[in-house]
Amino acid sequence: MKRLTIQAAIAVVAGALLLAPSAPAQTTPAQTPQANRAANPIEVGTVDWSRDLDAALASSKESGKPVFLLFQEVPGCSGCRKFGREVLSQPLLVEAIEDEFIPVVVFNNRSSGTDKKLLDKFGEPAWNYQVVRFLDADGSDIIERQDGIWSVGGIASRMIQTLQQHKRSVPKYLQTVAAVANSSAQNQVAFAQHCFWTGEANLGGIEGVIATEAGWLEGREVTLVRFDQESVSLPSLAQQAARVRCADKVYTRQGRPLAGLRGGVLGRSYRTASASDQKRQLSRWPAITRLPGINAMQLTKINSLASRNADSAMEWLSPRQRELLSQP
Repeated sequence: MKRLTIQAAIAVVAGALLLAPSAPAQTTPAQTPQANRAANPIEVGTVDWSRDLDAALASSKESGKPVFLLFQEVPGCSGCRKFGREVLSQPLLVEAIEDEFIPVVVFNNRSSGTDKKLLDKFGEPAWNYQVVRFLDADGSDIIERQDGIWSVGGIASRMIQTLQQHKRSVPKYLQTVAAVANSSAQNQVAFAQHCFWTGEANLGGIEGVIATEAGWLEGREVTLVRFDQESVSLPSLAQQAARVRCADKVYTRQGRPLAGLRGGVLGRSYRTASASDQKRQLSRWPAITRLPGINAMQLTKINSLASRNADSAMEWLSPRQRELLSQP
């Protein structure tokens, strides 16, 4: 089968959107008017929330989607506002919450009414920091309740865990959100090769690679690679780099050579290459770099696949990003 170019892949997406039949209007817990989203209290971000848990559970039973149940203080403290502003407004996270889950919010500082009844039902403390619970259609926790998860990476990781436990597929774009944010598991290494354009293209597609950058070290073209040590070890990454002829020399923080490969120190002498040399495979499609929420891992994977398998490259974008890209 002939591979699509990025430009052709965009055209295919656009055509599919134009030819798709219009969906009938629906009233579900996960859908609220755009105006309501804009009017959200800052503490709950830009997610389209439902306030009706019973309706959400019914929708969950019909669709199979888990319920994303947020207990939040509204109006809330500075920490609650920060959570809404930074976590619940992150474009890719918001998209995943709305598309892969059924989002419901409960105000934890109400002393009566439905909010108070739900606090009592789930044993949640009043006036507490935000807590997210993930429910099945019966209202039971899919994964164990956990407090103190207040970061983009933390919420994304819990969402992935929930989808896996619930036997639902995990979108690639959501995987990138969690991976990019998990800085504690990341490490860096630089590989020398004859051309860093080739280095970014070949190394970016390796499993566990989060981001690549074209640079200079010891007067040589190198590709700086940020990788997830929980997904790929440094020796394994170096071996894979060598197989695609992108490991003439391997620079690490310690400078110790890896088996069969020349080693050097990755230190202050490293210099980033010019902007025009970065992600060279994407240079003809600058619109991709301007998509809302686009992250380093998405750009790295798309750059790696762009010239070889553009239809697969597009899979790293979220549906809303693809829709925006298809617009004239």
